[in-house]
Amino acid sequence: MKSIVLILLVLLLSCVCFGVGVKDAEEAAHSNEAARYYIVDTYKYDSYELVQFTLAVLSHYSYILVSGSDALVVDPGRDVQTYVKYAKERNLKIVGVFLTHSHADFVAGHVELQRATGAPIYAGYKSGAQFKHTAVKNQSKIKVGRATLTVLETPGHTPDGLCGLVGSIEGKPDLLFTGDTLFVGSVGRPDLLEGQMSAAGLASMSFDTWHQVLSKLPDTVSIFPAHGAGSLCGANLSDEPTSTLGQQRAENPYLQYANRSEFITAVLQDLPEAPQYFKHNAALNRKGPPLVNWQAPSPPIRPQLSLSDPGRYYVVDLREAKEYAPRHIPNSVNIALRGRVETWVGIMVPWEANLVLVGHPDELREATQRLHRVGYTGKGLTWEKWEKAGLPTATNKLVQPKQLYEMMQNNTSPVVVDVRLPKEWMGVRIGKVLNLPLNHLAELSAKLDPNEPVVTVCNSAFRSSMAVGVLEREGFKDAASLDGGGKEWIKLGLPTMQAKAAGKGAAQAVPLRSVALPERMQPASLNRLMLDLPGSFEIVDIRPPQAFADFHLPGSTNLHIADLIADPAYLVGNVPLIIVDRDGTLAMAAGGILAQKTGRPIRVLSGGLSQYWRESNLPRGTLSPIPAGEPAPAASPGTAPAPVAPPAQPQKQSKRPSAGC
Repeated sequence: MKSIVLILLVLLLSCVCFGVGVKDAEEAAHSNEAARYYIVDTYKYDSYELVQFTLAVLSHYSYILVSGSDALVVDPGRDVQTYVKYAKERNLKIVGVFLTHSHADFVAGHVELQRATGAPIYAGYKSGAQFKHTAVKNQSKIKVGRATLTVLETPGHTPDGLCGLVGSIEGKPDLLFTGDTLFVGSVGRPDLLEGQMSAAGLASMSFDTWHQVLSKLPDTVSIFPAHGAGSLCGANLSDEPTSTLGQQRAENPYLQYANRSEFITAVLQDLPEAPQYFKHNAALNRKGPPLVNWQAPSPPIRPQLSLSDPGRYYVVDLREAKEYAPRHIPNSVNIALRGRVETWVGIMVPWEANLVLVGHPDELREATQRLHRVGYTGKGLTWEKWEKAGLPTATNKLVQPKQLYEMMQNNTSPVVVDVRLPKEWMGVRIGKVLNLPLNHLAELSAKLDPNEPVVTVCNSAFRSSMAVGVLEREGFKDAASLDGGGKEWIKLGLPTMQAKAAGKGAAQAVPLRSVALPERMQPASLNRLMLDLPGSFEIVDIRPPQAFADFHLPGSTNLHIADLIADPAYLVGNVPLIIVDRDGTLAMAAGGILAQKTGRPIRVLSGGLSQYWRESNLPRGTLSPIPAGEPAPAASPGTAPAPVAPPAQPQKQSKRPSAGC
């Protein structure tokens, strides 16, 4: 058995899948749910509660602080209907809007909420706010029922950054709204002021904010930031929606630096490039965004040949890549609605461009509303009208992975351009391909011959389809996209290459093999799954029966590891099979064996029940003991167990749809 475990661990360490290590910036947000506001959780305190909302396509967290019948909205998005509806359904009065700073990555909803509710806006006195507001400064108090928010001046991300420390009127502080000052696992980037103040100067302020202000607060204070993983307002953000100051003191890598210069260096390293629209959104938020008629469609534009002129229009095609490829308006760029259309329009489309949206009627309606979130407006044209007008269309190919691989082997391949970020490309790629990141593809394409064929590739074909339109606008005659992207390439078992150090700082590409392995599942993730989706998974516990009888997870089935591996019934089914043991070692071995045999989702509890016990802080009675002498319950393999009462867990755990990064 030890040899099996060793082999599987070696395979686990050597396996690198396309995009692993650097999360796909798009794929995690390719869902309708990611484009809507959802409640992450409601956190209850003695005299108030906090409701946390997420908007995954912008990796944005916003909040409603509720005490009695009063509610304070914190860092709202521009489409405020969700907050208004929440308050109305619960007979709450919105008594104020608190802004931690002038956000750059989205247009905030402070003015919209003021119109809808008449509530005052609380903004920092250093913010330069030009809208009607109540200026606050260090130690200003905002009362919400029996709760009090105390304003803390916390410069760093911006000079006017604020945090809000909240507690009951009678008690100690419980939580801190950290805005973009402090994230879970990171700090706010200091490089967005474009010459108004140096990034190093702001990073130095961030150092002082931590050491002189936030670190002085109790470790038990929970933090609630404005962003999570996937946000471009910082680097390396965690996907956990909340944490505590004590946890961040111990785990946040940026807070481990006691030396100012080392902190500044760490903060300035590896920052993602800020989209060009950030500065415009920050200016809108300071000025006071114009009010929006959310029911109004995009102003229509008639079909005309001039829309094909990239010097006059920037046409964004909202349809899926498979619809766009065979027929589209020449020189249009495919930014499919299913992804982060807000962010990608902000990255690719110049702020002053004459924007035209093309798609089916429902796509136009949704895109128009979503683009208000980042301050973009444009004219609208249904694809059906363009087709009916009989105007010219352009076509690009979707190249199949096996077809491209064969061409690469027999020296007939076109130039292959990987349009992902350099970190992604350096991690793993489909061969010796050129890296021209999408956000700079227009200017970098000057390195290529527009008369020669080009195939673009990314993780999931979302960005590569976009790249085709960018190349068309630059005059390329034969641009194609790899269908399914690198993920499909890997799925088909085609070889990949990984950058590996070679000699004095050089790098060479080495071939990789795709190995099916089980997914490691953290105890907190399993806890959330049991709370939110009981009956949607199957747990098999491979510990000895005596250990299982002492305690086990609700709904789990006890099996000997040999029986689990040998029984083909466990290879079928659609729900995830979660394997647990004492410390995760034997479970990983069993999961590795099963993963080679089945496409069923196989997951292993990382660290086993020992780690689960330590992290959950659960009294033994919250698990499910079996009376002595009784056999372990059995379940039909391949089916989820009946729903059971899950164990209690800390309130901080997330129920949100993943935003990715």
